[in-house]
Amino acid sequence: MAYSLAWLLQVLQDAGLKVAPVDGWDGRGNGDVRATVGVICHHTAGPRNGNMPSLNTLLNGRPDLPGPLAQLGLGRDGTFYIIAAGKCNHAGQGSWQGVTTGNSSFIGIEAENTGLSDNTPWPDVQMDAYRRGVAAILKRIGKTADFVAGHKEYALPAGRKDDPDFDMVAFRSGVEAILAGTAPAPTLIPAIEPAAQPAVSAARPTLRRPSSRCRQKLELLSTATSEQKPRLQCARSNSLMGWSPMALSGQKPGLRSILCQLRFRDALNKWLGSCCNSIQVSLGCLLSL
Repeated sequence: MAYSLAWLLQVLQDAGLKVAPVDGWDGRGNGDVRATVGVICHHTAGPRNGNMPSLNTLLNGRPDLPGPLAQLGLGRDGTFYIIAAGKCNHAGQGSWQGVTTGNSSFIGIEAENTGLSDNTPWPDVQMDAYRRGVAAILKRIGKTADFVAGHKEYALPAGRKDDPDFDMVAFRSGVEAILAGTAPAPTLIPAIEPAAQPAVSAARPTLRRPSSRCRQKLELLSTATSEQKPRLQCARSNSLMGWSPMALSGQKPGLRSILCQLRFRDALNKWLGSCCNSIQVSLGCLLSL
């Protein structure tokens, strides 16, 4: 059963943000939420290295607090990991704008940061995504920037929490500018890599925007049996590493396949260069666990 916040994925995508849904997110939660009135910002106080090393904790919780611990995780590269569409244990006792039901009424965002004084300033790409993600959510629920709070502002008794460790007044001003349409436009990753020189055309799609051919190759690899995978390594068409279902037929290799074997290492390196983000998206969540 999908919980009420199943709209999170589309809202963040429509805002032009990088999104990585975690399997089963739309049915994950400690029951459903109430009417959502705002957002509470957190930092993970997690490890220093890695993009989202706290993801497993956010999913499964801690010995003293069961997961999920937030609806969204925000990696250091600005990627939103969608963890849950239901209620999460992120707020605890507190109040903001007269609302005291934090877990039920606020969306929690846990951004990856150690929370230590030597881990500032935060990456610009992460902070920009943080502001834009919050603005997109507030626009969806019809609230102003006054309805985003830091955990340190919401939590009672005062001083119980210190996250996030950035200035929430300045953060709300940035969110307000995005909602008002006065903030500078974000720098989006282009669909095609810019040409290195004016006379040279763009060579390949940029990262995070894999071509359909790359996706087909990954699909073939993921569904091939152990006997079929070696054939995929030697299958070749008119384009680089042009794998196709014909490669699974089991036919004896001809001269073209033999030549492919000899050049496979170089070809694979080039292919990985053009499809590395497809592999990153497929394995990103696993590497973060």
